[in-house]
Amino acid sequence: MNHYTQLLYYIKQLAESDPLVNTVVKDTQNIDLQKNNIYPLVEISITGGGFSNGSVVTFDVEVACMDIRDTNKEVITDKFWAQDNEVDNHNTTHAILNRMWTSMYRDFESNNITASENPTLEKATHQEQNNLDGWVASFTVEVPNTDLNLCS
Repeated sequence: MNHYTQLLYYIKQLAESDPLVNTVVKDTQNIDLQKNNIYPLVEISITGGGFSNGSVVTFDVEVACMDIRDTNKEVITDKFWAQDNEVDNHNTTHAILNRMWTSMYRDFESNNITASENPTLEKATHQEQNNLDGWVASFTVEVPNTDLNLCS
């Protein structure tokens, strides 16, 4: 009956177990304004859901992974790479989400959960006030609704 909570616990545990992740938050607005954030950061949001045939509950999930931009104040000598860590941030956050998705996709089957096979990734650059870079993965999961009996 607590599908929502179980899904949050599961994704949170995956994020916390990644050696590169330092902070995990849920549904936070202005995530970069919290003073105790240590980056890279993973934000978990369940943005919607639905009931299908009485035996399945669906959830729309977004997992964002962000790192803070470190800009060098020297004169830019390379216009392609600039003098910041934007490319490194995108590489690191992409790798974190890739590991998380691979684990989720593998574990979902053993827990009788199905997920969209091809989650979408949206690149985030210069986000929020602290210039965060990263990626947002979006996917839908279907969870068996074993607690509901349509016959009663």
